[in-house]
Amino acid sequence: MRDPTLLLPFALPPAQHAKDLIKSLNMPSLACLLARAAELPERRFEAFAAALPHEILLYGTGVDNSPPLSHHWMQQLGLAPAPGIWFIVQPVHLHIARDHLVLTDPRQLMIDEQTSRALFESALPLFEELGYALRFGDARHWFVRADTWQTLRTTTPDAATGHNVDVWLPSGEHAREWRKLHNEVQMLWHTHLINEAREAKGQPRINALWLWGSASPEQSPAKHDTLTMDDSLISAALADDWGRWLVAMQDIERVHAAPLLHQLQNKTIDRVTLQLSDATQVRQWQVSRLDLLKFWRKPSLNRLIRTL
Repeated sequence: MRDPTLLLPFALPPAQHAKDLIKSLNMPSLACLLARAAELPERRFEAFAAALPHEILLYGTGVDNSPPLSHHWMQQLGLAPAPGIWFIVQPVHLHIARDHLVLTDPRQLMIDEQTSRALFESALPLFEELGYALRFGDARHWFVRADTWQTLRTTTPDAATGHNVDVWLPSGEHAREWRKLHNEVQMLWHTHLINEAREAKGQPRINALWLWGSASPEQSPAKHDTLTMDDSLISAALADDWGRWLVAMQDIERVHAAPLLHQLQNKTIDRVTLQLSDATQVRQWQVSRLDLLKFWRKPSLNRLIRTL
């Protein structure tokens, strides 16, 4: 029988809020699955890894560079395969804090295709002048071919969101070349009519690009035929919006946990693996049909409380 795995990034709430959040959840199916499951070895990661734990787990990449996703995303967005080393380039907003810049979650940027294309067209000559091909994917994802930048260390935008970007910017050989090009784009956009209009509407300026995900055509993420990832918690957690997190968790109970418990009870599947993460760890459990017979283990969400 097919044994599914459910990956839930940021289903582990922060320790300071965990008890209160758990009290607000009504998730009997997930509570049953967690209480009766056997815990598998957990995985911990450094705070300044180039990708978040669930990204490392999902894409099988290391902690020293962002996962090689550019060609995968290009194919997903209908772009024809192209030779060379390509990076994902995302238009983003950098927030000015007291003495540093902070990356805002790109999901919250509210950028439509018309706006993105206008900014893309304005930046395109700067890339072409240096011999770098720039391609438009969708409003949030562009792509640049830069074979000589292959050794750059980059980080995923989710890993960097909410933090001082100095730690997360591209580093290594040719990083200076990227910074110079990026600065030219920033200066061009500083007075762009689109940003003037956005500011007048109270929307954040699109004032930077985020470079990551370099890959060759031969590199692609591993396929997980039995794995389902629900990413609905990520944006809320990165924004410390725990009210929205609670709503998303309730949806996970309805969409995933309840059907999985039902399938176990009806012997449609033999076992379920649960992988729950936060910014530094992935905790894993596996529950089988026989484990459901452990009636003395009362349904509880206490396993959502992170270990030290």
